[in-house]
Amino acid sequence: MADSTQNGPMPGGAGGGAVQFLMANKLDTAMWISRLFTVYCSALFVLPLLGLHEAASFYQRALLANALTSALRLHQRLPHFQLSRAFLAQALLEDSCHYLLYSLIFVNSYPVTMSIFPVLLFSLLHAATYTKKVLDARSSNSLPFLRNLLEKLNANQQNILKFIACNEIFLMPATVFMLFSGQGSLLQPFIYYRFLTLRYSSRRNPYCRTLFTELRIVVEHLITKPACPVFVRRLCLSGISFISRLAPTVA
Repeated sequence: MADSTQNGPMPGGAGGGAVQFLMANKLDTAMWISRLFTVYCSALFVLPLLGLHEAASFYQRALLANALTSALRLHQRLPHFQLSRAFLAQALLEDSCHYLLYSLIFVNSYPVTMSIFPVLLFSLLHAATYTKKVLDARSSNSLPFLRNLLEKLNANQQNILKFIACNEIFLMPATVFMLFSGQGSLLQPFIYYRFLTLRYSSRRNPYCRTLFTELRIVVEHLITKPACPVFVRRLCLSGISFISRLAPTVA
């Protein structure tokens, strides 16, 4: 979801207004730059134009840049750090803390294309929101082509967030597969399960919880059809029951 900080246009010339806006919002500007860098590195990993070896390094850079962005956003949300259980519990409620943990889970693992999409798309959405604010500070009608692209991206935000949630869910079995294929660590599935429970309980972003519900409805609809074999129906029901028991309670 886009950051909620609101800033109006600043006085000055076309370029001067944008510069003043950026300088007046240094922390937001730093996050904007790190998000743009995340998008750049993620794109060069997904599309390895510079070679497969370089793509692996861009994978790590994207996750490290995302970790930096998440840490800055967490500092913005909780500026007064305290070494206490209450502060940790409060930090774990923040989406930025979730994706700081996410970056640390995958930064040293075998590169997985699926794991880079949430980082890429979240950074793209946030960067687009702030870019529009920069354009507004520059001039109300500056760069109409770029504005049009940003508006189209914003119009598809709900679909993008659902796609991100789908990635978050299906990365869970992917981490288990990576473990058995020798490409993951023993702790990775357990730490990722903790990340997924945090996303399921998120107060700001309900899409992970919504996708779990929608997937359950689709599976239950398919297995009730007469053409579905009995053993498949029993297997799916057992899987649904197991996943439901693992789901955290949401206030």
